[in-house]
Amino acid sequence: RFADYAALMADRLGDRVTMWSTFNEPWCYAYLGHGSGVHAPGLRDPKAAVSVAHHQLLAHGLALQAMRAERNGLALGIVINPSNIVSEGADADEAEMRMIDGIHNRWWFDATLTGEYPTEVVERYGELAEAIQPGDLDTIAQPLDWIGINYYFDILVQQAADRGEHLREYPTVEGTEPSPVRPVHTDMGWPITPDGFTQLLNRLHRDYDLPPLYITENGAAYDDPVVAGRCRDERRIDYLDLHLRAVLDAIDEGVDIRGYYQWSLLDNYEWALGFAKRFGIIHVDFDSLERTLRDSAYWYRDVIARNGLTEHEG
Repeated sequence: RFADYAALMADRLGDRVTMWSTFNEPWCYAYLGHGSGVHAPGLRDPKAAVSVAHHQLLAHGLALQAMRAERNGLALGIVINPSNIVSEGADADEAEMRMIDGIHNRWWFDATLTGEYPTEVVERYGELAEAIQPGDLDTIAQPLDWIGINYYFDILVQQAADRGEHLREYPTVEGTEPSPVRPVHTDMGWPITPDGFTQLLNRLHRDYDLPPLYITENGAAYDDPVVAGRCRDERRIDYLDLHLRAVLDAIDEGVDIRGYYQWSLLDNYEWALGFAKRFGIIHVDFDSLERTLRDSAYWYRDVIARNGLTEHEG
């Protein structure tokens, strides 16, 4: 059904829209939606999470085939949200950290770029991965014209006090839990790890034969109020400045990055959190719908206008 839908989109809109992503952040749909239950449909079913993780990629491969059969000249890709897995505090077990990395990162890149799943993940999953059928990975590994990377933070973990499963979004991982929230963080409670962004991009460049990359999401949630018609959000400016520099460092080191998309233009509806978290460089009053450009919007406008950053003063 998804392939049929993708072919219809290519037919109806492909004369005007030439760059397409099949899925955005498929890890989130699979594991936050079906493993931890944080997002819709709110399930806590590890087998369902793994089945969705596989079937999304199978749908991705079938969609690429269908779109290419429908129309020539389309640039087709997928958007993945990888992160470094970092032990902080009580050192986490290396095998469990590698398992988290396999679920969060390598599952998606290995399948789409090499036609394989990480061996240790499939072996650990066992019956949880019964959805995988012969020939599926050949279908998944269709040629990609580009890959989108969404990055916000490194995932910080530590050893838990017991060997139980503390991370429902990473089925079968034991004895590992999130590290405490750092003193400096975004309103999401996420750490600020720009150096990790460069490291991650370099790792992907080193480990895979990549098509061109686009940074399709990067940004920060801060609820700075509008006062006398102005919204001062220096923390967001600092975050964006640091992360744009991290992307530039990766480009300078040879990573083929073709574009950067800041998340987001407007405050909007943020998954299960609704309107509670504000990522926009434009403030939205959700009662009146009045829009106010934050200081970060003017800063970002100027970065775009000069196609560069000034000396960082943060």
